[in-house]
Order: sequence, then C-alpha cells, then structure tokens
Amino acid sequence: MKRILNVVEYNKASSGIRLANNFLDLIVLYIVNYILSSVSNLLYEATSIEFFYFYSNGNLLWQILIGNFNYCLYYFLMENYLDGRTVAKYITGTKVISTDGTKPTTQQIVYRTLSRIVPFDGLSFLGVNGWHDTWSDTRVINIKNYQAEIQAKSEIEDLGKKEIA
Repeated sequence: MKRILNVVEYNKASSGIRLANNFLDLIVLYIVNYILSSVSNLLYEATSIEFFYFYSNGNLLWQILIGNFNYCLYYFLMENYLDGRTVAKYITGTKVISTDGTKPTTQQIVYRTLSRIVPFDGLSFLGVNGWHDTWSDTRVINIKNYQAEIQAKSEIEDLGKKEIA
C-alpha cells in the first residue's frame, strides 16, 4: 500500500500542467456557457418563458449562481463519468485518482467538485497539493508515467516470484 502511495505522489502532474488544465477547462466552460446562453435566448424568443430570458440576462448574483452551478456540474460529470478526466486532462494526458491509486469514489468527486468553488482554489495547486485534491484525498497524475512505473514494479515483483518458485 505504501508503495502505491509513493507511486501516486511521485507521478503527480506538475504545477504547469495543472495551470494548463485549469486554463483549458475554463475555455471549455466559457464555450459551454456561451452556447447555453444562446440557446436560452432562442428558447425565450420561441416560448416567452421568463426563465430563459433570466438565465442569460439575469443580475450579477444570478450569473454567479448559474456560473458556479455550470462549473460544478461540468467537473462532476466529467471526472465522475469519464474516468477522472476533463477535456483538459485528455489534452494533457492526466487524470484524477485516489491517493491510494484507485478510481475516485463518487463521494470524493463530489468533495473535489464542491471545494472548487472556494475562492482562490484554482491557485491552491501551486503549493504542494491543491485544496480540492487535499480535501478529497485525490491527486492528478501523469497517466503514462504512472502506468509505466506501476508496470515496472509489477514486472519486478513477478520476476522475484518466478525465481522463488
């Protein structure tokens, strides 16, 4: 177990990659929000239902609420249902895993997602671990390096078992 923890920590994504993930996911979110606002305006024109008008033309508080909702929904759906990855993580070759090397539970993804709305959380990863990583017991790792190290350790263990037998 301790070896897996060391492998996870050793293969964490760099701060630069984490910054790129944050930036790329924000671009995706801006595009999604633009599309949702455009569709909302079209639906308002077609139906005259006030909600659709309010969705894209509401006051600042409403925009913050909708923005945070969309932000949380994006990260939860992507990381929970796409094997710990978002669009940015696919681009950079990274993914979220539990600190013990397993796939994160839905509860961990919920904690991770909700902690993202804490102000300045996006910059917290510039320290040792980001707040949303620490609070949810997860890490973002470089997939290729992690898998290569796990494979090498497995082969070494298998080699030792063959020589004993």
